[in-house]
Amino acid sequence: MKAFVNVLLGFFIFGSVGSAPITDNIIYDSEFYDIPLEDLPHPFVYDENEQLDQVETGIGTALPSIIQESYSSAPLTEETEDEASTTKLIDGSSAQGSGVLGPQTHYGLPTCLLCTCLGTTVYCDDRELDAVPPLPKKTMYFYSRYNRIRKISRNDFANLNNLKRIDLTANFISDIHKDAFQRLPQLQELVLHDNRIRQLPELPSTLTFIDVSKNRLGRKGIRKEAFKDLNQLRHLYITDNDLDHIPLPLPESLQALHLQNNNIQEMHEDTFCKMRDFNYVRRALEDIRLDGNPINLSKTPYAYMCLPRLPVGNLI
Repeated sequence: MKAFVNVLLGFFIFGSVGSAPITDNIIYDSEFYDIPLEDLPHPFVYDENEQLDQVETGIGTALPSIIQESYSSAPLTEETEDEASTTKLIDGSSAQGSGVLGPQTHYGLPTCLLCTCLGTTVYCDDRELDAVPPLPKKTMYFYSRYNRIRKISRNDFANLNNLKRIDLTANFISDIHKDAFQRLPQLQELVLHDNRIRQLPELPSTLTFIDVSKNRLGRKGIRKEAFKDLNQLRHLYITDNDLDHIPLPLPESLQALHLQNNNIQEMHEDTFCKMRDFNYVRRALEDIRLDGNPINLSKTPYAYMCLPRLPVGNLI
């Protein structure tokens, strides 16, 4: 009797479990989530007398219209095909223009695939470049260090009205067009360190920082009064260039002048100060480096009377 009861109880439990409905995860469309089933625009067909294929057709028509549209594949129009063939960038422009990826380079790649673009900064360091690549028009900071660039042409930086910094450290640059930087209205920092430059080009008056150290400027590489009109210039570095003189006049805004490891042999009393004005004080120019030059600074003591600090160099 006990065994019969156990068997009967087992059948009862099995039947209860088997009769429980099996539910799937359903993603409800928000537009129809609160609408009763009978109010749907295309209700499900539950007529048991209809054939199976008709039931499946009925179920298909019950999909909400929004979901149905997502499965439709309308043929591409001419305009759609054109848009699909042209990659659109974040700003809506194409990769062939001056958008996020930048224009095409002579390598057949957009600049910002060949280099690295972060916001308005373009990094092209150590890419074996032999020329300045085309840059996006919104570029503000350009770095192309440790490459093989030999020449800066007149139009390499054309129409880059937002460009503020150019860093071409450690290239093979020997030739720069005289107007290469002149048409950059916001250029503030120019770094041409460690190249083969023999002649400085025209410089825009907006510059605040210049580094042309480790080049080949020599006696004639800096034109007369090259820095005179640079009224915002604060840092000027011309080390290791075989200079035999200090390029004068220097703007009043200058704070640091580095001329070490050149061939400067003499200095005049009015190099930094005004020989006839003993009340003149040049407070901004606090950092002058002349060490590594064959010059005895102690021979021209009046040349430093207006400065807040003595230059660094040979005093014997």
